[in-house]
Amino acid sequence: MNSLSLLRLGLAVIATAFLVQCSSTPQTRIEKNPQLFSKLNAQDRSLVSKGLIREGMTRDAVFLAWGRPDAVSVGVSRGRSGESWTYEGQRPVRSMNMSMGFGFGGFGFGGWGPYGYGGLGGYPMWGSGTSVTYIPYTAGVADFVGGRVVSWKSTAR
Repeated sequence: MNSLSLLRLGLAVIATAFLVQCSSTPQTRIEKNPQLFSKLNAQDRSLVSKGLIREGMTRDAVFLAWGRPDAVSVGVSRGRSGESWTYEGQRPVRSMNMSMGFGFGGFGFGGWGPYGYGGLGGYPMWGSGTSVTYIPYTAGVADFVGGRVVSWKSTAR
C-alpha cells in the first residue's frame, strides 16, 4: 500500500468517526444519559424514545428527544422570564446547471515554438448537470418558562 492510499484510508476513517459522532438520535442520547432518562415519568420516556415532546416537559426531556439546540434565546413574556430553544435543519435544493466555456492552450495550430505547439488552440467546452445546495430552515422551537415547555412547534417529522 503506497503512502497516498494510506493517507486516503486514514482520512476516510477520520471522516467516518466524525460523522458517526455527529449523528445524534434520541436512542444515542438516552444511552449516553441514562440518569436523565430514568428521572422521566413513563409518558415522557415513551415520547422521548420517539423523538417527540409535549407541553410541561423539562429541558432534560427536550434535550433527550431533540438534542442540543442550535440557538438559545432568552426573554420575558407577561412578566415571566423564558427561554426558547431553536433547532435548525437543512433542506436539499437541486438545480440544473448549464455552462459553456472556451479553453486556451494545448496543441493549437500555428502556435509559437519550434514545432508550432502551445498556441491558442481553443476547444469549446460544454457542461451540464445537477448540483445540490443545502438551505437552512427552522426545524423546531421549544419555549420554556420555569424550566418547562409552555409551547413548541416543529416541522413534520
